[in-house]
Amino acid sequence: MHIPDGYLSPKTCAVFFAGMLPVWYFASKRVESELKLKNLPLLALGAAFTFVIMMFNIPIPGGSSGHMVGSVVVSIALGPWAGVIALSLALVLQAFLFGDGGVLAIGANSFNMAFIMSFAGYYSFKMISFGTPGRARKIAAAAVAGYVAVNLAALAVGIELGIQTVISAGADGRPLYAPYPLSISIPAMMVPHALFLGPVEALGTALVVSYMEKAAVGGAAKAKTGARPLWTTLVILAALTPLGLLAVGTPWGEWGRDELLGMIGYVPSGMASYEGAWKGALPGYGHPSAEGRIGSAIIYIVSAVVGSLVAVCAIYLWGRRWRK
Repeated sequence: MHIPDGYLSPKTCAVFFAGMLPVWYFASKRVESELKLKNLPLLALGAAFTFVIMMFNIPIPGGSSGHMVGSVVVSIALGPWAGVIALSLALVLQAFLFGDGGVLAIGANSFNMAFIMSFAGYYSFKMISFGTPGRARKIAAAAVAGYVAVNLAALAVGIELGIQTVISAGADGRPLYAPYPLSISIPAMMVPHALFLGPVEALGTALVVSYMEKAAVGGAAKAKTGARPLWTTLVILAALTPLGLLAVGTPWGEWGRDELLGMIGYVPSGMASYEGAWKGALPGYGHPSAEGRIGSAIIYIVSAVVGSLVAVCAIYLWGRRWRK
């Protein structure tokens, strides 16, 4: 679901950046005014969790792959504006440090995974868990919220990629950017998310929310102690991230130049101008010096640790401003 650079026209990227700028500003102000400082560690944890969980690529039938996003978990715990902040931070780190998702496409990726997922998941959860629900209904609501949110985000990605063939074509009629029309891009995004990745998001969201309900994370007196196992879980997840390397298939719509050349016989000229322009410090969560499976696994873990630490530090540095 991470749209790389070159798949969206510069004008499309600019529109999404312009649309997300007020969202980011308003989200930061709402979080600063509504989120209590005692919950700052949970926001930092949420940003780090979403970063790490997206490194667990899951193979799906057809040779592709995908991953859980996690924004609904943060939104249920701390509200949708916190979800926007946590996911946007994770996406920025992924793009700049690791070249995962385009730098120019940060606005679009944040709109899909930070904005749509956070609000769709939060309000789906609220609608199903209305009144005074028991723990079972809350967990079920979390599962439905995760499923709905990730599928709406996938639909948005399918539309954004598909319309490029209409709004950006060369003199020869060939697409300049994403090469597949809506009739292909929407089913290609929706089918795997509806059948495979949606259930994964639902299960993961339900499991985390189940723990948060049991430990009263996010507001009750047990919140401080209840969050400690979540930090331990984050460390364990970071250590297990090499499992994500087992999924060798490229997610749909995230192919590199060589892959696309083999699929359609050419590389759209606009895409060739922007694709891979920014590779990051550890491109693809790897490093040329890493040799073999063990070397790749070590660098993957290092990437998870670095990304998590930067996310946590960024949230804490931002939190220092609240006290002023």
